[in-house]
Amino acid sequence: MYTPEPSRPRMGRPAPSTPLQDYLRNPHPGTPADYVVLPKSLVEAMPLPWQNAMTQILQEFHQAYGHLDWPEYRVVPSRKEMLVNLDEEQLAEVGYLVEIDVDGELVYRERSGRRIDNPEDTEVLVSVLDPIPDEYRNANEDTPPRGFPAQQVGPWS
Repeated sequence: MYTPEPSRPRMGRPAPSTPLQDYLRNPHPGTPADYVVLPKSLVEAMPLPWQNAMTQILQEFHQAYGHLDWPEYRVVPSRKEMLVNLDEEQLAEVGYLVEIDVDGELVYRERSGRRIDNPEDTEVLVSVLDPIPDEYRNANEDTPPRGFPAQQVGPWS
């Protein structure tokens, strides 16, 4: 069983990084700054040896950290968009509004009323339909995972 040991900086030196920190430092699908998100449909479609390994790791993870007061997480598929490309409904969703000032110019504001000085340079996350539907598992059953060569099938099959 894994027993978590906090990473502590040594005197005068920064804490050493770990292989997982090094990997997650680079952008990968489903890894925004603070979380790792894995679509269940893809995880459940992994080869059985991968599922067994992941199950073992998750069991140990939950055993080690299950005592914490976990919040409920809401994961919303999203994509980055420029603020000026959003319609009114999308603007409201991400907490902005647009109005026309006395000079006839569009003015973008946060809900608090703070004016956005460069809306054409402001990027926000807006929700989208999930591009990885549950049906992905069924469509992917005969597709080998990336990194594994496809099995060669003889002419007799």
